[in-house]
Amino acid sequence: MSSRMAGATLLRHLGPRLFAAAEPASGLAASARGIMPAAARIFPARMASTEAAAPHAKQEDDAASPQAAATPEQQNKKPVVSYWGIEPRKLVKDDGTEWPWFCFRPWDTYRPDTSIDVTKHHEPKALADKVAYFVVRSLRVPRDLFFQRRHASHALLLETVAAVPPMVGGVLLHLRSLRRFEHSGGWIRALMEEAENERMHLMTFMDVTQPRWWERALVLAAQGVFFNAYFVGYLISPKFAHRFVGYLEEEAVESYTEYLKDLEAGLIENTPAPAIAIDYWRLPADARLKDVVTAVRADEAHHRDANHYASDIHYQGMTLNQTPAPLGYH
Repeated sequence: MSSRMAGATLLRHLGPRLFAAAEPASGLAASARGIMPAAARIFPARMASTEAAAPHAKQEDDAASPQAAATPEQQNKKPVVSYWGIEPRKLVKDDGTEWPWFCFRPWDTYRPDTSIDVTKHHEPKALADKVAYFVVRSLRVPRDLFFQRRHASHALLLETVAAVPPMVGGVLLHLRSLRRFEHSGGWIRALMEEAENERMHLMTFMDVTQPRWWERALVLAAQGVFFNAYFVGYLISPKFAHRFVGYLEEEAVESYTEYLKDLEAGLIENTPAPAIAIDYWRLPADARLKDVVTAVRADEAHHRDANHYASDIHYQGMTLNQTPAPLGYH
């Protein structure tokens, strides 16, 4: 009983010192002001130097840190960026407002070449071409089954798949260049540009519609299977792989043409264009969804031509690095 009473007396005397309330603050400063005074009362000699140095350290941090960023996330990253000596460039748009996108920069933007012929088709003659064409055309069956006339949802799935081949091809060409100590002819960069462009299509349509849970599951399965299948296919026959993508892009052009027909017929609401699309394709401020789909279709037509061209190079007995790549071909 005496020990319990002694413990209660001790807690009554030390409680206010250990659990003294500190004035409200946020972040690490709150922890320092809340914990340090209480701990200093118990360990005065041990904590004196740290407590005295804290205001000086805070002043140094305030002097060393640059101006506050626009968002709390950027403010949290400032000390790390400042420590490594890497400062992000502050970019502005033509109207003087701050550039809002991290995923692409003003020099990555362009005006789409919508004058390109969207009806061109490579007639399959060789056996490999016929196989590639047959496989792509057979994919129309599950597309019509799953998506029917839901073009925006189909575009989401299409872009998650279409961005895989150029990335795989670029990685394999990169490894080949390192392994053989040779230049790539610019084809690594050209394929990476294509992959990034396809991913920007996906980011754009994410502002138009959101995938359902089963569509996300379908993307997960399709990407896992398609990545490995295309990886093996490109190792075995690059000319078949590029021909396959050429036909896949032809199919994408047809899909976006159907999308445009439904927009023009009023079956789908022609909503305002997403802000990311306006900046990426340098569209007018009053651009509509129809303008976005037109720009995406033009991109797909250019990808169609680039991949058929790459396949033709292989069919002529040459490698890609022997022919200049179509860099910046939009």
